Amino acid sequence: MHAFDVLGDPVRRRILELLAGAEMSAGEVVRVVGDEFGISQPAVSQHLKVLRESGFAGVRAEGARRVYTLDPTPLRSVDEWLDPFRRFWAPRLDALATEIARGKKARRDSDAPTPTHE
Repeated sequence: MHAFDVLGDPVRRRILELLAGAEMSAGEVVRVVGDEFGISQPAVSQHLKVLRESGFAGVRAEGARRVYTLDPTPLRSVDEWLDPFRRFWAPRLDALATEIARGKKARRDSDAPTPTHE
């Protein structure tokens, strides 16, 4: 399955977001994703299987639990595909960084004590 096919599903994207924060047991993933999307344990398990088989997630057994981790390797192909498009948003992000820096400087300047002349 192509990386964009995997990432095209909002449930799988959410699972990847969760795994990017920390490894999680299958039960923890089912609780969070099941509640958020209103889907069953078997449905979440199917999404975990797709992520595992496509290389986005790894799994290991801890006793009776299955613990999932994010494998960022397939994201490299997504990053490479996006590379030619970065020119469309890079200048805007640079401009945003400049405005944020200006705002921080303005706040510092306004918070600085005014020197008194005696």
